[in-house]
Amino acid sequence: MGNGRESDVIEDEECRRLFAELSEYERMGVRMKINGHPASPLQIVSEYAVKENLTYMRDYVADEEGKVKEVRFVKLSDKK
Repeated sequence: MGNGRESDVIEDEECRRLFAELSEYERMGVRMKINGHPASPLQIVSEYAVKENLTYMRDYVADEEGKVKEVRFVKLSDKK
């Protein structure tokens, strides 16, 4: 991914918002996965940015106190 700068991947406003949200979760110690694999905010946004015909579902996993402990992105299907 070149030099790994966020600005290279985060082109549109939707991706910037997603990156900011996921970066905050990462700062709070929340684990993130995409299709079952651990991922960083930049990896998730990169996948999201090139999704073209893919749909992803976001799943929030909470602990016993209701605090988010994991965010999962799962590919659902190709868009028609």
